Amino acid sequence: MTSIADLPTPALLVDLDRLERNIARMAAAFAGAGVGLRPHTKTSKCLEVVRRQLDAGALGMTCSTPAEVAWLQAAGVTDLLWAHAPVGPPKVAFVIDAVRRGGLTVALDSEEAAAPLSAAASAAGVTVPFVLEINTGHARLGVDPERVPQVAARLAARPGLRLRGLLTHEGHLATQPDRPTLEAAGRTAGELMARLAAGLRADGHAMEVVSVGSTPGATSTPFAAGVTEGRPGTYVYFDANQMRLGSCTIDDCALTVLARVVSVQRAGRPIIDAGIKAMSSDTIAAAGSVGLVDRPGVAFVDANEEHGFLADAGDRPLVVGDLVRIIPNHACGTTNMWSHLYAVRGDQVVERWEISARY
Repeated sequence: MTSIADLPTPALLVDLDRLERNIARMAAAFAGAGVGLRPHTKTSKCLEVVRRQLDAGALGMTCSTPAEVAWLQAAGVTDLLWAHAPVGPPKVAFVIDAVRRGGLTVALDSEEAAAPLSAAASAAGVTVPFVLEINTGHARLGVDPERVPQVAARLAARPGLRLRGLLTHEGHLATQPDRPTLEAAGRTAGELMARLAAGLRADGHAMEVVSVGSTPGATSTPFAAGVTEGRPGTYVYFDANQMRLGSCTIDDCALTVLARVVSVQRAGRPIIDAGIKAMSSDTIAAAGSVGLVDRPGVAFVDANEEHGFLADAGDRPLVVGDLVRIIPNHACGTTNMWSHLYAVRGDQVVERWEISARY
């Protein structure tokens, strides 16, 4: 096996021991509660990771983009939820083809989005399964709760569409001030979804799927009585933002960027060969930090495209040639910057894995 010290830098690494532990722990929690697990593939975009999630009991996968849907269908994954609005002629045409291949459910939140898809499905002689997206507080996509009965009835009545249930992304949990408040908000979102689904069942709708999804909410929202599945994604790697939210500890973070010090011309300000093209520029909850460095007293404070600027107040100053490993702020955004990663155990490289369906 190759040592990580022999890799060209920067390099994206996944710690197999942590990855496998994260997958097993989430699978066990969901299975123990009788809730389906449908991980979001945008975090890894890596077939080796997806296979491990499915082998651990995931019922299917969640996708963000047509490329992810096409990639996983080609790989033989047969139960996919596309959790994004299929708006515009190219996406509508893609849905029709993907539904013909089998196993795809889409998300809708308006008649404006549903009408072109309904027309295309009717013309093609296919039925598109869909879930109605609900706003439980994040106010991204999603119907406001008080409008759910009428919107569900209108969309379900359209030819070529079949309502399967409800979906939400409880992204607002990431803005809560502390972990207990976050957990309470997660339970509230799950309970709201269950109540809405019960009301729609009373109106004659099937509601076979009540789907919630976020890693911060993975310990609360899916376990409200009446929720059928959860869609966490980042849990497979975790990241610095999830640490700040209390979703994990540093020992759970499986994804790191390996970088090397290339200059120490200015005292206390080492320069590394990993910038925003290695890390992504997504800070979210980490203002003033590009990522979390694995050395005490060292902070990753700024970056250009290919250069990272550290602040070094450690006991042993970094020197040219030193290696550092950096936990990304946001694992999903970082993954999309890379074409491949190295699976490692300790400091030894086990395999190289390809990253697919990138923009």
